[in-house]
This record gives sequence, C-alpha cells and structure tokens, in this order.
Amino acid sequence: MGWTAALCRGSHPLLSTSLKAEANSDNSWRAVKMLLPEGHVMTLAFAIGLTIQDLKNHFANELKISPDIIQVSLDGSVVTDRDTLVDLGVQPHGTIQLEMSSIDPENHPIRPVKLQTEYNMPDVITVRVQAGTDTYQDVVVEIERATQRKAFLGGYRHKVTGTEFHHCAVQTLAKRRFGRGVETFCRDTQTVQVKSQAQQCSSTIATQINKIGCYVSNMEDKLVTPGPYVTAQQCIFQKMKAILILQKYARRWLAKCQVDQLRQEREERLEWLESQNARKLLEKEKQVEEEYRRRMNPQTKEDFALLYSALERWRKEEVERIDAMQEGAKRKGALCTLLNEETQHIASIGQHRLVAAKKNEEKAVQALLDKCAAPKAWKSLDGKVTEMDTQSTIRARELQELYSSLNTPYSHPDDRLGVLQALRDTVKEHDCKLTREILDLISREDDLMAREVKSVNLEGLRKRISTLFLQYIKTPAFNPEVARLLKVPPKAGQKRSKIYRCKACNNYLPCTGFSMSISGSQTARCHRCLELDNEARRRDDVSLYRDILQNLRSTEAERLPQAKITYLLQEQDLRYLVDVIWGAQSALSACDDMRDLVMVRWERAQEWSPWNCILLNKDEASAHLKMESIRLAYGTSFIRSIRHKHILARNYFSEIPAMAERFDNTAYLPAAQSSAPVALPVSTATE
Repeated sequence: MGWTAALCRGSHPLLSTSLKAEANSDNSWRAVKMLLPEGHVMTLAFAIGLTIQDLKNHFANELKISPDIIQVSLDGSVVTDRDTLVDLGVQPHGTIQLEMSSIDPENHPIRPVKLQTEYNMPDVITVRVQAGTDTYQDVVVEIERATQRKAFLGGYRHKVTGTEFHHCAVQTLAKRRFGRGVETFCRDTQTVQVKSQAQQCSSTIATQINKIGCYVSNMEDKLVTPGPYVTAQQCIFQKMKAILILQKYARRWLAKCQVDQLRQEREERLEWLESQNARKLLEKEKQVEEEYRRRMNPQTKEDFALLYSALERWRKEEVERIDAMQEGAKRKGALCTLLNEETQHIASIGQHRLVAAKKNEEKAVQALLDKCAAPKAWKSLDGKVTEMDTQSTIRARELQELYSSLNTPYSHPDDRLGVLQALRDTVKEHDCKLTREILDLISREDDLMAREVKSVNLEGLRKRISTLFLQYIKTPAFNPEVARLLKVPPKAGQKRSKIYRCKACNNYLPCTGFSMSISGSQTARCHRCLELDNEARRRDDVSLYRDILQNLRSTEAERLPQAKITYLLQEQDLRYLVDVIWGAQSALSACDDMRDLVMVRWERAQEWSPWNCILLNKDEASAHLKMESIRLAYGTSFIRSIRHKHILARNYFSEIPAMAERFDNTAYLPAAQSSAPVALPVSTATE
C-alpha cells in the first residue's frame, strides 16, 4: 500500500485507483490520519481490525525507526498496543486522527520522510456517491501507484531549461494486440544468421579379414604404395599455383567482358554515326529537292528571288567563260547573245510570276471564304472543342457554295442556268447599284445562252459576274461575317502617323512598308523598290540567311521569351554578320555549307547578341551548348580571335542597345518580320 505526506508538492505520477466499498465486517478499511511532531500529517487506509502495534510496525518501517520508541495517543491520551481501531471508536464511513511522538526525542527523534515532489494527491480519499433516489453512500477510494519502472525509450531535452520530454510510449502502457487468427512472425524470426565453423568429425573405419566362417575375396585388392612426402611449403606452393591459375582465368574473363563491352559501344557508336550521316544526307537531298521544286514551280517572293539568284550565277559563269575563250568582236557578239538569252529568261520568270499571282489570288479568296464559313469554336475545360453555327456563318457558307458553283465549268447549259437562277434569287434580296449590275449581267448571259452562243465567247461575261459577286460577298451589309476579316481603311479626318516618302518611287507609305537594317546602311526605299533593285542589279538570295535567322529566333524564344535583339535583326544584318565578320564558315571546322550552319550563344548563360554569338554547324553547336566552361574547353588563341570578332560586331551594331531600351520604354512587341522607319535608325513599328 502506498503512502504520501499531506503537504507534499510536485508532478502527478501514473496512479492506479481501486475502490473499496465500506462493509460491516472487521476487514473493512478506514482512513487514519497520523499527526507527526513537526506538524506533518500522514494519511493511510487501514483495516479497522488492526491493532495499534500493527500501525507502529508500519510507520516504523516507513520512517526507518524502531517501533519501541513510538508512542501513539488519541486526544492527548496514550493508547495501548493491544487496542484496535474499533476500540478507539472508529465509526463506519469515518476517519480517526492519532498523534505520534517519540519516547526519547533527543536521541531518537521522529523525522518525516523526504517529500515526494512528483506526487501531490493523498493515497486515500472519501467519495460520496448516490446509491438510490434519496440515499447516498460514502466510498473510500485508495490510490495506488504503479510499482513497475518503465524503460526509457528516448525523448528530447531542452538545451536552455534542461527539461526532458519523453515519447508517448514512456508515458502510457502499450496496448495489447489481440490475435487476428493468422500466425505471424517478426523479422528476427525470418532471418537466419549463418556462421561457418570448421571442425574435424569422427570417422569410424573397420577392416574385414578372413576368419573361420567368413571368407573375403582378394581378387579386387590393390597394392597401394605410399607416395613422396609433401611438406607444408610444397602444399602452400601448390595452393598458390592453383590460386594463380584461378586468377589468370578470372582476369581473362573480366578482360573479355570489357573488350566485348567496348566492342558493343564501338558498334553502337558506328551505327549512330551512320544514322546521323544518313539523316544529314537525307536532309540535304530534301533541301535540294525543295530548292528544285521552288525553281520549277515558284509561288512566293522568296521563290522568285531564288530564280533571279540562279540566273545571276549563270550569267556570271557565262561571262567568265566568254572572257576566257574569246576576244574582240567575237566577245562582243557572244555577250549580246548572252544578253538576249538573259532577257528571255527574265521574260519567262515574269510569265511564271503572273501565273503564281493568279493562283495566290485564288488561294487568298478561298481562304477568306473558308474563314467566313467556319463555325464558332471554343475549347471547354475538358479539352474538347465545341463548334456552333450562327446565322452569319450559315449565310457565309451559302454564299461560299454559290461562289464555288458559279466558278465551276458545266457541260450542260441547264446546270449553268440553275446556278444563275440561284444567284438571281440571292442577289435580288438587296437593292443597290452592285446588285442591279449583277442582275443585268445575269440577264445578259441568259439571253446569250438562249441564242446558243459558244462558251468561249462567254468567258469574259462570266468572269465579270464572278468578280462582282465576290465584291458582293466582301460587303459586310450582305455578309456580316466578313466584317472581322477585312482591313478597315482609316477615316478621312483621322490623322495618320508614321507616314514616310519613298525616295525611289515618291510614294507616301506607312512605316511598315519600309525596311532598314539596324546599322542604317539601307537607303530610304520601300519594300517594293528594294525588291525591284535586287532583281535588276544584285539578285541576292537571302533565303539561307532567313533560315538561320528563323532558327535563331525559335531557339532564343525557348530559352528567353523576353529576347528582343533577335527580332531587331533583319536578313541583311545577319548576312553581314555571317559573311563579313564570321567569313561564312564555321569557327571550329571551317565548314562553309550554309544549310548546315547555325548561330548560337558564345556564353550560354547570357542573352544572344552579335557580341555574344558564334557560327558553328549543327553538331558543333549542340556540343558547344553543353559545355560548362568555355575557358576550359577552348584554347587561349581561339578565345582571343572570338573576342576580336565580338568587338567588330559591337562596333557595327552599336544601335542595338538603344533600340532594345526603346522597346522596353514603349512596351512594343518585337515584330517577326522586317520593320523599321525610314527617317530614323531606330524604330518600334511592326509589319
């Protein structure tokens, strides 16, 4: 049974409580308060049948003194050792207070035990509980402390205050896990520890010999003679020899594996190189085929620039051949013949340009009609595209189908008359000068077809009807969907800014109609005049430089979306940078194939600029961009030559920083096409 001092202070330890209800038997428990000499009180629960001698023995054991020197008194009267608690007048559900003193206080004083700071609750308390509706019962509650000492399972200690914080397993008892019906084992049970130990085992040997009643045949007996004695050194030598043989074959096997691995890597490397060479060859073949297709079927301005460039190369070769082989009058005659051939080629190119312009115009008209007839589309949250037709898109689709039917050749006149009747019904919904003219032309064609006029003679009239109907389709009043696709001209009273005059054709055009390099070397001429001058004099093809510039813009847009310098450069600027500064060849391998050259960063951590670039082929560029340190990869002389080229580029393109700063201040987006004003070297206009 635990005990405690009534005046102790401290933390609350783990306690276990047991309720003992009072009974009328002698074994019932009662609370006893023992008053010590120095005013301390000890409260304990005892059975009412115990004697005073039993109490003395208990307190002597607790106070570490002899029971003979203890004297117990009640209300100032000394009680005998044979008296029980019942004899002293202890009532049911009550308590008794006794005084304890020493017979010899000088030699054997009674000192209280050391206070337990971790426990501040009494061992025995009386609790009144309700037993019935109007009846109550006093119950003595005994508080017992746990006797086991829990193991320290770890925790934390505050470095400043020194307070220890234990894990929850230290504070509470572990919950017992009930069986789940399945036999389980811990990890130690499943792991076997193997220990090798050599020992000499006993071997029982017996020899069978002839005797009475037992015959052993000696037909298969062998005569064994002892061999030479093997010393310990010889045994060690044999073992070392065997070890060397094992090591030799093991090293042979390892070397063979390494050689096989190197051979496999070499084969993979050769296959990769072969595939890369095949890929490059295929790309070159595709480029040659594409260039041949562009020459045979030119469609764009770049295709015709390629034709004029090829014509100029042919003319120069012929002039060199004539100058080397002929002189005097024969040379002049050959040059005149060459001039006539050049004139014929130019005329042929002009005919191709007219055909291409007609095809491009038809494609543009068809693209406009497709955009007008396309339904409204938007993407939902789940990624699906939803389309919806409106009245305007349905109207545009009907006009598109009618325009296609109008331009389709028909073999039977009745089909053509049906299309004209549908066109008449559509146009007569609106009354204006355009519709009246279309109706007049439709009536005229009906009259001519009734007179059986040939279709060849009606081509002009039908072309006129088609042109007027296209004008009808492009009118927003008749086709509302076309309003968002037409270029709206500025109002007459609105002031037009950034209008410049071309010094070649004397036409006033907006800034987007002009082109000027960053260096300011171009004259103040419009795009059309520059193209005409190039076709007549230089006949340069900048398609290769345009490809290099587009590749540079795409790579820089991926690395740095805010890049502006690449959009400020034009084809002629990049041509000067490639041809003059870098010599139109790779800085490492001197490769001069323009189709394989790319412009990349010199310092990959900085933005691309003419003073932070290098011209390499595609393989060299991919390896260069993987380098961590340029100074460790290249030599000093090579780095010095690159720095010199960067200085030349910085001096030539000195206007780039000012233009980039102006873009930042005005918040203009860089244009993907050529753009610059004519009167100033710096521009923010876009085309």
